[in-house]
Amino acid sequence: MCGIVGYTGSQPVVDRLIEGLRRLEYRGYDSAGIAVQAGDGTLSVTRRVGKVSGLASAVSNVHPEATCGIGHTRWATHGVPSQQNAHPHVSCDGSIAVVHNGIIENFAELREELISRGHEFRSTTDTEVIAHLVEEAYEGDLLEAVRAVTVSLVGSYGLAVTCAQEPGRIVVTRRDSPIVLAHGEDGSYVASDIIAVIRANRDVVVLGDDQFADMRPQGIAYSDAQGETIEPNVMHVDWDIDVAEKGGYPDFMLKEIHEQPRVVRDTLAGRMVGGALKISELGMSLEELQLIDRVYVIACGTSYHAGLVAKQLIEAWARIPTEVEVASEFRYRNPIITPTTLVVAVSQSGETADTLAAIREARIKGGKVFGITNVIGSPVARESDGVIYTKANKEIAVASTKSFLGQVVSLTLLSMVLAQAKGKFTQAQTRLLFGELADTAEQIERILADTTAIDEAALACKDANDALFIGRGMGSAISYEGALKLKEISYLHAEAYAAGEMKHGPIALLSKGFPVIAVATQSPVYDKVISNIQESRTRGALVVAVATEGDEEIRKHADYVIYVPRVRDAFSAITVSVPLQLFARAIAVARGCDVDQPRNLAKSVTVE
Repeated sequence: MCGIVGYTGSQPVVDRLIEGLRRLEYRGYDSAGIAVQAGDGTLSVTRRVGKVSGLASAVSNVHPEATCGIGHTRWATHGVPSQQNAHPHVSCDGSIAVVHNGIIENFAELREELISRGHEFRSTTDTEVIAHLVEEAYEGDLLEAVRAVTVSLVGSYGLAVTCAQEPGRIVVTRRDSPIVLAHGEDGSYVASDIIAVIRANRDVVVLGDDQFADMRPQGIAYSDAQGETIEPNVMHVDWDIDVAEKGGYPDFMLKEIHEQPRVVRDTLAGRMVGGALKISELGMSLEELQLIDRVYVIACGTSYHAGLVAKQLIEAWARIPTEVEVASEFRYRNPIITPTTLVVAVSQSGETADTLAAIREARIKGGKVFGITNVIGSPVARESDGVIYTKANKEIAVASTKSFLGQVVSLTLLSMVLAQAKGKFTQAQTRLLFGELADTAEQIERILADTTAIDEAALACKDANDALFIGRGMGSAISYEGALKLKEISYLHAEAYAAGEMKHGPIALLSKGFPVIAVATQSPVYDKVISNIQESRTRGALVVAVATEGDEEIRKHADYVIYVPRVRDAFSAITVSVPLQLFARAIAVARGCDVDQPRNLAKSVTVE
């Protein structure tokens, strides 16, 4: 983790590398560096802790003649953030440079062996062992040296390697860590994310596990682990590069919140055919759907909260027992999976390491796997039997907003399909629900049109040290996401509880002015939520209620009220999530936080 770039061609490489690294900044990082092939036949390495802007200043006049090099933004795993631990890492003689995403699990034993053979290490990272191993294996052909080294590596990696003795050449390979390549008019590009290569060519290559790319200025050759030439997996990118620009908004997070009506519309487009829901990508027949007797939703972080919404819908509509599992726990606990089990893997990036491992565990046990992701051709998409793409396009801000909403809409569609297959919905019911689901796009636009109440509530809470989110039923599920957003971007500690649990511990936290954010929209448990709000106010809490338009009674029980349009309770997570996102952002901005790149966080978690 976290970002790889590389270029070899006819143009100054430093400019190309810095531009690529800037495009990868959204993924989160703590240091950055580049290695370029200098005109004197050596490698020139520059690394800095902090932002890419600091690195850019340091290399502004470095080797303008260089046209080949690699770069990296690092999110620390092994070794603290420091200039010494930043990538690229080099061999003892400085002739080999490596950038790496992932984790080398057997690095400690490899390091000991290398030290015993006289190698000297300059960092405490796992990555540096690769540079020394390539140095030992190198006999005049960088590709063959890298191919030989990967046999001894245990773990995950995306690698780009360059060598002073081979001008204009970069060797790339991967295992369980994304790599994409493109060739343009001015040369060949590699990155860990499409956004850093799309300017070169909209037809990009998604490198497969244990495949190798030999990059030269004139083109890229692809081969497998045995050295046999292969045809690459080419994908055409149809989204606009403008998604990587702020478009007049002060930050990417606000821009992406405002893109959510489009996400709803695009995710639903073409799904209602002849009065019936159609998900052709499901990869399962009607008979197979009818046999499903258990559903697992596996995910991490924000995606896990989307799964909590799905559990309520699947059980209520399709009457299928559903469990939501944190992917990092699911993979280790020997879950009960049979051929009639459906495992739904939810991942914004499609490359979350724990979710991928859980998918593989489910397939080994014979279950059907369905993926929900935002990235076409991602590992989750490739390793699932079927997939729904959330149509959120590129999401730049680390804290997920539009991708989360796309996941909720996609999971709602899946819940309706299961209910339809199980005979729980008539066509008329399906059409009615689909129409109401589609209407949420317009309702979100209404919320976004006036955020005055949200901003006022945020201003009242900005100086707090802690906050508590509560709700019942669907409100409970969305409360967890609201608390996560607040802590992610404002660093204000926040917890979420089912409101009925207040008296079982959390109420001890409450004191005068303590913010309690209550999801109190119209639902079968509305009166119960009001009782929990009253318990909070009795103890001096400052209550912010998210309520349904027209509910004037709620003003008697809350200090601040944020209204959302009236919707069916099943769809309330879609509308309520929007003011909670805006609430968290407003507090973060008021506290002077970087809402797009929160500290210590990465956009894509490709390691355990």
